[in-house]
Amino acid sequence: MRPSLSDYEHLASGKVRELYRIDDEHLLFVATDRISAYDYILDSEIPDKGRILTAMSVFFFDYVKAPNHLAGPPDDERIPEDVLGRALVVQELEMLPVEAVARGYLTGSGLIDYQKTGKVCGIVLPPGLSEASKFAEPLFTPATKAELGQHDENISFNDVIELVGAVRANQLRERTLQTYIQGADHALTKGIIVADTKFEFGVDKHGNLRLADEVFTPDSSRYWGADDWKEGVVQNSFDKQFVRNWLTGPDSGWDRNGDKPPPPLPPDILDATRARYIEAYERISGLKFSDWLKP
Repeated sequence: MRPSLSDYEHLASGKVRELYRIDDEHLLFVATDRISAYDYILDSEIPDKGRILTAMSVFFFDYVKAPNHLAGPPDDERIPEDVLGRALVVQELEMLPVEAVARGYLTGSGLIDYQKTGKVCGIVLPPGLSEASKFAEPLFTPATKAELGQHDENISFNDVIELVGAVRANQLRERTLQTYIQGADHALTKGIIVADTKFEFGVDKHGNLRLADEVFTPDSSRYWGADDWKEGVVQNSFDKQFVRNWLTGPDSGWDRNGDKPPPPLPPDILDATRARYIEAYERISGLKFSDWLKP
């Protein structure tokens, strides 16, 4: 008989996830259907989102060759029935205070930095780049981990050295780029560009660096259709940029620079977001989402 969530100590709530303690070494990592944008947790939820993120992470934890925090299969008997399919048993780690971001293309905050300084996270880039320009080589562009409701801030590699030391900083950069290249190369064979992605890493009790949290999900990555890619314009996306675009577009009536939270998402945007997330999972993994674990 499976345990219930009430059997575990609730440790923390994030924008999307809930964290519970199973025992002295293991945690229960639960993905919800919540969605965040512009540092707000939206009132609307995306149906099946937690299950999609979990399924995508499980696929990539298995696919990439980076040690990770998984401590059991997705149907582990320690997972309560009501969160089966959107929860994982993981090893407790000492998390590094750095968002490990890899970028293959110029967009988002990287584009803003570049337009202001000609650099991204202190890395000098060639002149003449624009929205969706492809880099000659992927970049490691770290950021701080902000508190809930605050902005992550791009930082330089020297800042990472100050935070975690030179040896760990170099290991983090190498592991981030290796993992990004593996995942992005695979996605490209399925017709999807991973423009950028964010990883989190932690250290186990033996001092080993391990990939943690989520991996290559539509929440932590920018997915673009390879056939549609065109430099200089905003791309059609399979990720939550679709939600961001609606919020900042004319239909939402929301002022991003104002003091009011975003409005609820209309049903058609909820449905379209869910469909895009599922399409990204099915195309990249080659699996049917309908076959994923259900409670």
